[in-house]
Amino acid sequence: MLATAEEQPKKEDHMPGVEARNFDSPDETRTPDKTKIEVVRMSGATVGRMRLEPGWRWSECVKPVVGGEKCQVRHLGLVQSGTMHAVHEDGTEVEIGPGQAYVIEPGHDAWVVGDEPVVGFEFESQTAEVYAKA
Repeated sequence: MLATAEEQPKKEDHMPGVEARNFDSPDETRTPDKTKIEVVRMSGATVGRMRLEPGWRWSECVKPVVGGEKCQVRHLGLVQSGTMHAVHEDGTEVEIGPGQAYVIEPGHDAWVVGDEPVVGFEFESQTAEVYAKA
């Protein structure tokens, strides 16, 4: 049975089977203090690249933009370079370095360790959409 014109998928609704994007041409860039978040959107997913400068701490650099006592977004990502330390309100804490994947649940603070910027990628679409956004 053939679909009617109304039932046919619209060309603009079609998602490609394969898609690649370059962070050098992001859809959006956010720059709170000591923070650079570059966001690319593709096929219903959002990915963020973050660069956190030495001296960066969520409670000092992002909290003034978004409010709250602790970061309230879930992070799923990978650190490419640098080292970050995260402390959750449940008492757990972890140091995350190059090549390490991570999950950080809402209710945490985090900061850059040492003199090297942290460069990492966020794969949780909702987090990439809202993190460090006023």
